[in-house]
Amino acid sequence: MAGAMPVAGGIAGKSPPGRPKATTAPSGGQRSTRSGKRGGQFVTGLTANVEGWPYSGRMKTIQTLAEMPALIGQEVVVSDWITITQEQVNLFAQATGDHQWIHVDVERAKAGPFGAPIAHGFLTLSLLPRFFESSLHIVQTRMGVNYGLNKVRFVSPVPVGSRLRARMKLLACDPIDNNGMQMTWEVTTEREGASKPVCIAESIARHYP
Repeated sequence: MAGAMPVAGGIAGKSPPGRPKATTAPSGGQRSTRSGKRGGQFVTGLTANVEGWPYSGRMKTIQTLAEMPALIGQEVVVSDWITITQEQVNLFAQATGDHQWIHVDVERAKAGPFGAPIAHGFLTLSLLPRFFESSLHIVQTRMGVNYGLNKVRFVSPVPVGSRLRARMKLLACDPIDNNGMQMTWEVTTEREGASKPVCIAESIARHYP
């Protein structure tokens, strides 16, 4: 979770590097459409499934960091859904060395306490950058950095095959060096069809113009 956080951003008037402009139709995808006024606008119809342009639902576009403090206390964005696969769980186990049977032994897990293999809690947590990437674009920023977490709770299990999305509430904005801004977010990850969330995390990100 440490290091650069792939939060969408770029130079004013230009698309982020490696991505087509939102008003063009990438090969194999659909033409995107914009709605609303510049500054805090929602971008809809971003359905192209192209490497480097992983947006299939709503995208909230903020023009500058100066607009963010006005959003404190609000649920600012809701991410796209992400499906958790056994392959993802297995690869995460390989990367971290956590091969506990409740995650990777499918047949044994079916007879276990959850009735199926479940994702690692830290796999769910590691999706936070992707949730932000699919939902929030701050135009006049050159990069975002993951600064850590204040607290995390894994509230309920995530069976393989679940669809997850996150609701992001902005808790605080604080100015930092180099004209940057530190943002504290409450990220509530929910599972489709479940009555309670799977993870609640207080995430800190730093953005620089």
